[in-house]
Amino acid sequence: MSLASRRRRISALIAVTLLSLLVGGCAKGDGGTTDTRSVNGLTYDLSPEQKGRIHAEKVDSIAAQVPRAIRDRGTLVVTGTIGATPPLGFYATDDRTVIGSEVDVAELIADILGLKVDHRNGDWAQNFVKIDSGEADLFVSNTTVTEERKEKYDFATYRKDNIALEVPKDSTWTYQDRKSLAGKKIGVASGTNQEQLLVAWNDRNVAEGLPRLELAYYQQPADYYLALSSGRIDGYVGPNPSAQYHSSTTGNKVLTTWSGAGDALQAEIAALTRKDNGLIGPVQQAIQYAIDHGTYKQVLDRWGLGGEAVSQSRINPPGLPKKKG
Repeated sequence: MSLASRRRRISALIAVTLLSLLVGGCAKGDGGTTDTRSVNGLTYDLSPEQKGRIHAEKVDSIAAQVPRAIRDRGTLVVTGTIGATPPLGFYATDDRTVIGSEVDVAELIADILGLKVDHRNGDWAQNFVKIDSGEADLFVSNTTVTEERKEKYDFATYRKDNIALEVPKDSTWTYQDRKSLAGKKIGVASGTNQEQLLVAWNDRNVAEGLPRLELAYYQQPADYYLALSSGRIDGYVGPNPSAQYHSSTTGNKVLTTWSGAGDALQAEIAALTRKDNGLIGPVQQAIQYAIDHGTYKQVLDRWGLGGEAVSQSRINPPGLPKKKG
């Protein structure tokens, strides 16, 4: 088995295990896991078929605005980061098919644009390279609008961006403000807005004479799950939806949540395109159409993310401020 296949299998196993624990571990009679899990009236579909996925009809007036090369191709090439991070993006029970809320958002946009989605997933940094090179048209993967990214990319928002600090279940740590991070060892994914926030807060703490925060970098959820459970880190800062899932299944605690832009403003998650390539306008209109006609809400509710819904899709709104220096 190739390294990529092993990683997919591990990611799929973690995702299914998390959701199974979340809803009581229902299983098939043969001892295998089922393709659906239900809890509190919400059913999570883990199957590769995704028969319950929300779809929309093509809207000709919006689809006509898509750049001709994409229209002629008939596909929308979408890249994203897929790992064991339900409900955002993870592998179905076949350990090959990517599913989750971000996948559903991309499918909904493509439906309204009259296109089929061609999923081409990669690691976080690779996704930006795919957009830069033109290999992918759209990046949909829990991406925060930042002022620095706006210099190279266009954004169309579709969800609030909240991040969370997850700590082990036996942690006695209490969080009050950024000063509470002083002297701690915190896991974070490199190149994310979470990292940028932690670096900025650490700089302020150090300038005020407080102990330095140590950052530990992880790219795969399985790595930080292990680090948390073994006590090698004091906490992990990542997307709130995945933190809530993980804490629900393990007994870990979400100590606090923030806007993805910190204290500056309410950050937003957005679909991303290469700057000025003519695609962001119809993408934004497609998202707004879905918001106005209810399919957007159905997608978020399907994955338990209704609390992060926005009422308006915006192109290039104010984002996380640039790094200083």
